[in-house]
Amino acid sequence: MTSKDIILVPIGFTNQSIVALKQAVTIARHTNSHLYLLSVVEMPTAIQKIFSDYEEKQKLFKQKLRENLIELSQMYCEGIQNIEFFVKSGKIYDQITELADSVNANLIIMGTEGTPKEIKKKFIGSNANKVVRSASCPVITIKGKSISNNCNVIALPLDLNKETREKVTNAIQFARLFSSEIVAFSISYDNDDKSVKNKLNRTLTQVSEFIISKGIKCKTELVNISTSASFSGSIINYTKDINADLIMIMTKGEDNLDLNFLGSNARKLINMSDIPVMSIRPSIKKDTTTFTLQ
Repeated sequence: MTSKDIILVPIGFTNQSIVALKQAVTIARHTNSHLYLLSVVEMPTAIQKIFSDYEEKQKLFKQKLRENLIELSQMYCEGIQNIEFFVKSGKIYDQITELADSVNANLIIMGTEGTPKEIKKKFIGSNANKVVRSASCPVITIKGKSISNNCNVIALPLDLNKETREKVTNAIQFARLFSSEIVAFSISYDNDDKSVKNKLNRTLTQVSEFIISKGIKCKTELVNISTSASFSGSIINYTKDINADLIMIMTKGEDNLDLNFLGSNARKLINMSDIPVMSIRPSIKKDTTTFTLQ
């Protein structure tokens, strides 16, 4: 636990980045966290650099972006005492992860929608996925609705990989913030061996017992799907059926992209789910997910 918790919010000045900011404010109020708002400017091309007035225009543009960040904070961040503003130049995903590391951010919250054409950047697709894959702290990506003040249901998909169980602690931390119920579930294909189904059920039982022992409500379900069904699509459909407010998944670093249901499936969840997705890298050396409860 650090002396201050930091939530980093990349701002692309789109509807989704505003939703992300509102969500960050909600969590910051629960955790007394500092908010760091970041806007990223595209690096100039070689042709742009040859114009004598380019640097001055770039300077003015950055100044305008900073003013816009301050204006957004005045509109949406009422009650947040500690807010800092950053305007960086470079690749979006690099600047986000570098700033997050340099300030020891506890959480990144970002929208997954393209930014206005005049900024010529995209927060959807590759940038969001690269941030999720490489960030040292958990990342919440928001494509559709935000988590309301009452995050009633946290969806916790589990498989037999030991690393995926690490997110249980994160789910408990978040559930305490919002007095949420956790729904732990596993996806099983119709043609899975009976021993696999038994192992999944045992895992779900163990996880449920642990969560309940921490004073958090928990339900479990083994979700059976046909062999032709989409794995990620089945997760999205199930989380909609249970009216989940947040989905928690595990990711790994760039050196290992075989992420069980994460990898191509993780990208689909992040890019297709209207429910916010929190992505967590396993075996993080420092504890970046513990918030002070007020």
